[in-house]
Amino acid sequence: MTRAWQAAPARLADGVRVYAIGDVHGMADRLAALHGRVAADLAARPVARAVVLHLGDYVDKAGSPAAVLERIAGYAPPGATVVNLLGNHEAMMRDALAGDRAAADDWLWCGGRETLASYGVEAGAGAEAWRTAIPAAHQALLRDGLALCHREGPYFFAHAGIRPGVALDAQSAEDLLTIRGSFLHSEVSHPAVVVHGHTARMAAEIRHNRINLDTAAFCGGVLSCGVLEADRIGLLET
Repeated sequence: MTRAWQAAPARLADGVRVYAIGDVHGMADRLAALHGRVAADLAARPVARAVVLHLGDYVDKAGSPAAVLERIAGYAPPGATVVNLLGNHEAMMRDALAGDRAAADDWLWCGGRETLASYGVEAGAGAEAWRTAIPAAHQALLRDGLALCHREGPYFFAHAGIRPGVALDAQSAEDLLTIRGSFLHSEVSHPAVVVHGHTARMAAEIRHNRINLDTAAFCGGVLSCGVLEADRIGLLET
């Protein structure tokens, strides 16, 4: 581990390990390096059920978002199940490519220009040109290959978090993708410990009711992977 094991806020079943990776935002080289560290850990410490889960926000703001989506789309590590979550940036990109002008405006303002540049297409070219430039496999991933949330034992994974007091199966997509204040400031115990990204911090946050793994990879921080097993958590960082 990059950072030593510490007590986790919940306990996974024996034989289960989850590698949860925070917001990437175009940092393809860091993601490749982190995938390498996950593979090395799995090879050194095999486990009955391993899950590698990406918490969303693969695109926009910096680096090479096209290369990140290419890696996510083809990632299939031996001995592990892969779960890819939808982030609010992928949701904006998906809707912009579908021709939603309001979504396109939001996307370009929030870092979409950098994503389009990584595909070699200008922001002003319009949605039809964007669709032509972006590989069909990447568009299919955005459209059909990203989940809103995932449950693994006592942990609930969502890009941004949940609305406190609302049942997990009744959470809105908007909250799962964008919530901040009421979730981040809540001290109540949720039905499961929520593992999330979306709100950048310079170090991972591990609290009794949530774990934040967005560690500002694109703006001076690191890319973090929380390794959850039994009643402990470690961190891999690149």
